[in-house]
Amino acid sequence: MKVFLLSTILVLLWVPTAQAEVLLQPDFNATKFSGLWYVVSMASDCKVFLGKKDHLPMSTRAIKATEEGGLHVHMEFLGADSCNQVDAEYLKVGSEGHFRVPALGYLDVRDVDTDYSSFARVYIYKELEGALSALVQLFSRTRDVSPQAPKAFQDFYPMLGLLDDTVLMLPKSGMCIPEIEEEP
Repeated sequence: MKVFLLSTILVLLWVPTAQAEVLLQPDFNATKFSGLWYVVSMASDCKVFLGKKDHLPMSTRAIKATEEGGLHVHMEFLGADSCNQVDAEYLKVGSEGHFRVPALGYLDVRDVDTDYSSFARVYIYKELEGALSALVQLFSRTRDVSPQAPKAFQDFYPMLGLLDDTVLMLPKSGMCIPEIEEEP
């Protein structure tokens, strides 16, 4: 019993420390980050993701900065037979580029790296169905990924303990693309 309690305490102490090691984009600018993004690749240790990853197509995020320093995010993704849409408020937590999304079970969301014009790496630590997991998403402003983006993504997810078999390059889909197409 003492070993179990000690193990539980150590895990609880470790989780916040592990989160602190994921850095934020320096001088994150929510207004420059706003606009249409395509989710072109993901890596996660989430059991739900791993069970569905062979059937997931590319999805989109239409992002708008809020006056409070957060983000309003409109997500569109292909469901079983139709497009699904979800709107979520990313609430600012302390530093610019650091959020939480209680409605989706996202405990920690961080913009890790972006050039604002072609790619972004986003880290999400979440709780789903009672389990905690990490998710890393690679965003692109277009359906075609810039050459430097996959390398930046491949350099990042192993630092979180995610293995190559947890990574998915999402296939392009003509469905569930919002009316606001890529901006010039």
